[in-house]
Amino acid sequence: MVMLPTFSQGKLGHTAEGRGLRALALLAVMVLACSVSLPGCTIGPRALQDARLKYNEVVKATTEQQLLLNIVRLRYADTPSSLSVENIAAQFELLKSLQITPFFIASGAEPNRSFTAILPQFGIQAADRPTISMVPIDDQEFTRKLFTPLTLDGVIYLVRTTWPIGTVFRLYLENMNWVPNAEFASGPTPRNPPPYGDFLRGVFALQDLQQQGRMVIHTEERVEVLSDPLPTAQMSATTVVEAAKNGYEWRRLDGSGGWTLVRKKQQPVLFLDPRALDSAEVREFVRIFRLKPGLSKYDVTVDAVAPFAARGGFTDGLEVVDLETRSLLQAMYFVSHGVDVPPEHLGRRMTRVTADADGNPFDWSRVTEGLFKVYWSHGHSPPPNAHVAVLYHDYWFYIDEADFDTKSTFSLLLELSRLSLQEKGTAPIFTLPLGR
Repeated sequence: MVMLPTFSQGKLGHTAEGRGLRALALLAVMVLACSVSLPGCTIGPRALQDARLKYNEVVKATTEQQLLLNIVRLRYADTPSSLSVENIAAQFELLKSLQITPFFIASGAEPNRSFTAILPQFGIQAADRPTISMVPIDDQEFTRKLFTPLTLDGVIYLVRTTWPIGTVFRLYLENMNWVPNAEFASGPTPRNPPPYGDFLRGVFALQDLQQQGRMVIHTEERVEVLSDPLPTAQMSATTVVEAAKNGYEWRRLDGSGGWTLVRKKQQPVLFLDPRALDSAEVREFVRIFRLKPGLSKYDVTVDAVAPFAARGGFTDGLEVVDLETRSLLQAMYFVSHGVDVPPEHLGRRMTRVTADADGNPFDWSRVTEGLFKVYWSHGHSPPPNAHVAVLYHDYWFYIDEADFDTKSTFSLLLELSRLSLQEKGTAPIFTLPLGR
């Protein structure tokens, strides 16, 4: 409780000026009380409102910068490294003070008993003392995940969302039916240009069909036989229960009276509109990827076709669309060739220059055009049109704010990197107490 001075002891206790000073002092107490206890004006809600979105924005921005930095590092054959923000514990502190000091003047009759003014003094100090925990994730598990190819289910899931099939296939496929998608670009920059043209033409034809609503990838339930027939006399309730526990099922064979062990599975299938089989897009897609013409559906598989069988082993064409998927690291290497390198760095041979058959520098934008592009600039700060920017070897590398295709690809890479890499592990935690 704060005690006000008794104004009746002074000459201004009942004067208009004294009443004004008393009101000023009461106002100071009310302001302090509002900051301490009254609903609607406590520091907690205000601090949360001011801090939450700021922390959110900083975490988002630094996560994007870290991914872009790793992509740029790969372009320079440097090692990627990642640090995960494990926890942010924000502590808000409120310090309050109030003091009212009489201003005395000398008086001959009653020394030091007369005052003509009071000096109210009050103060409020707020402090934010966050503790931020970060985990280095460059361990064995991190490396394993970097090198693990995307699963077929993962590819199909992305295709069945709103992501264009061209973006997903260009980013995450090494080849389709052994038609290469710049496979040598899935690692450090090669000396010679990789083959890519046929794959791009075939995928763009497939994307046109998707946009026209004439192609979808869906699943069909299939039954896979896992055993030879078993006589009915050998069947028992225990046998049936044990099979069910492992996701299998015993089915009676028609006419023989025996039983066979089967398993249901969901088979991805690429469906083409039968009315579009004679279209230019379907003919292009079927020709480039060595498919059997005239079919309205093809099973989608992973690593089911032998490397050279697709080129000559099936004279009538393949009846499957067989994929070889990339890992996250391979996808990052691939898009790193969309990083434009400053001439100074090229002159110092800080990165490899790919040369065509005539010895001229190969233009990597022919491979990554419409998918990923990173620009560079020189100066004390990133350019104002930068969506994400990082400083590397004294140059700013950035994604242009107006480049929607690159931003979309970058967003896809970021989300999949979160799913693949940011899991809790046993790595040591760096805890940084700030604000003290």
